[in-house]
Amino acid sequence: MSDANAADDPRNEPRESMEFDVVIVGAGPAGLAAAIRLKQIDENLSVVVLEKGAEVGAHILSGAVIDPVGLDRLFPDWRDDPDPPLKTPVTADHFLYLGPAGAVRLPNFMMPPLMNNHGNYTASLGNVCRWLAGRAEALGVEIYPGFAAAELVYDDNGAVRGVATGDMGIGRNGEPTAAFARGMELHGKYVLIGEGVRGSLAKQLIAKFELDRDSEPGKFGLGMKELWEVDPAKHRPGLVQHSFGWPLPNGTGGGSFLYHLEDNQVAVGFVVHLNYRNPYLKPFEEFQRFKTHPRIRETFEGGKRIAYGARAITEGGWQSVPKVSFPGGALIGCSAGFVNVPRIKGSHNAMLSGILAADKCAEAIAGGKANDGALDAYEAEWRQGAIGHDLKRVRNVKPLWTRFGTMMGVAIGGLDMWINQITGGWSPLGTLGHGKADFAATERAGRHKPIDYPKPDGEISFDRLSSVFLSNTNHEEDQPIHLKVQDDALQKRSEYAEFAGLSWRYCPAGVYEWIDAEGNTLGDDATRKPDDAARFQINAQNCVHCKTCDIKDPNQNINWTVPQGGEGPVYPNM
Repeated sequence: MSDANAADDPRNEPRESMEFDVVIVGAGPAGLAAAIRLKQIDENLSVVVLEKGAEVGAHILSGAVIDPVGLDRLFPDWRDDPDPPLKTPVTADHFLYLGPAGAVRLPNFMMPPLMNNHGNYTASLGNVCRWLAGRAEALGVEIYPGFAAAELVYDDNGAVRGVATGDMGIGRNGEPTAAFARGMELHGKYVLIGEGVRGSLAKQLIAKFELDRDSEPGKFGLGMKELWEVDPAKHRPGLVQHSFGWPLPNGTGGGSFLYHLEDNQVAVGFVVHLNYRNPYLKPFEEFQRFKTHPRIRETFEGGKRIAYGARAITEGGWQSVPKVSFPGGALIGCSAGFVNVPRIKGSHNAMLSGILAADKCAEAIAGGKANDGALDAYEAEWRQGAIGHDLKRVRNVKPLWTRFGTMMGVAIGGLDMWINQITGGWSPLGTLGHGKADFAATERAGRHKPIDYPKPDGEISFDRLSSVFLSNTNHEEDQPIHLKVQDDALQKRSEYAEFAGLSWRYCPAGVYEWIDAEGNTLGDDATRKPDDAARFQINAQNCVHCKTCDIKDPNQNINWTVPQGGEGPVYPNM
């Protein structure tokens, strides 16, 4: 292998650079809203958006029931568009508690007003982002899909000056190939990070500037989603159905959704809170088992599954949001953690955060400032505005669910939401803490027993690999694995021997396997020893970029990084 420090190594060549007023990482609702807002304020501002997906929307995955408040702020006349981004208004809200064979529908009048979806829309968030990208480009925003921001660039004072895209054409052995191309630096007066949940750059910034020093640990869920074409007789455009309970045990948080879209399509999703304790639990299999419930199965019988995807969801809310500003820029959207967990909504707050950050960037640039702490004004205002108002009223729901389990936690959480609604944000409980980080909540395998999951039937329930196929995921195999194990010995000694190799269970895409000398996948044996002939295999080409491994690994020994730009899933209508 060559010496990466050698003068003739092409990786040591200086990168070309481009200068902009504002550099935005991520073409999600937050990043696109910020870009649009900047050009609405001053058409002469130069704004660029980097998107690691092959196209805008390719990596966007959400339920989604969308509160249009952010869209209304950007484009008050969006409903007059000949092809509006939101087409299907919510027509009915159903809340179910599932048992093994039956279900109880909770009366709508019992639900806190915040849970009412009147005025919201069922939609594909990916298609909403595609619509926003068209509007942004019409205003003069430069959008570069297929370019992954892999590195932060700092100035001499330690402030963020920009980002660099990853080098292309690096072989599996870590050496440049004949197709090598150096990455490019994009410099801005301010940099907005809207990578989504657990983004690699946001993770670095939070650590470097200790942005989470005064906040609670981040909390996350794993959300899995399928898109179905159903029998037209079973399709009810605008129906929104949420449920909790079976198949998850009372001590494991999570829930589900069914959203009826247009064109006989139904989105079905399942969320497992990643602070679950039992290392034998398999979130993907819980999702498949959920669909076999009589009240759920009936919707999909005779239908066709057309898409699948998975991603992590931020669940910490009000008390887990880190400081969102740093020298030279700010975190926006899910990079900051603005999801409202009880509402299962985040795109509205993502857009509002992008708009607010853009306002502060424009003010600072107009005042002749750059690469400084001027965006602290964004930090100071979000809690006092619409985002803070939305999150503060639900701040205790997640910790109550964690402490008391599903049945009692949801009931007490609902009561607390009612009190917050009536009092304008006051609660007799104050603001509860979250306690442990999700990875620390996982218990050793010896305290639990394996779970017997039914085999998929190929009609309603499916296996992981056929599901990954529907995500259109692709990674060039001759490149370094973008999932970095920091200590192989620790992975064998702890994740394998103490936690029974839970990575192959929590991953919803079949990326991780523990295999024996003959290449067979090791199953649920709880008697593993560090000296067993087992090898950790990473099938990185299957990765759907959900980031669960980065969150749930019990030793924080796996670091998710960006692969080459344009790779990963390509989600249609998700």
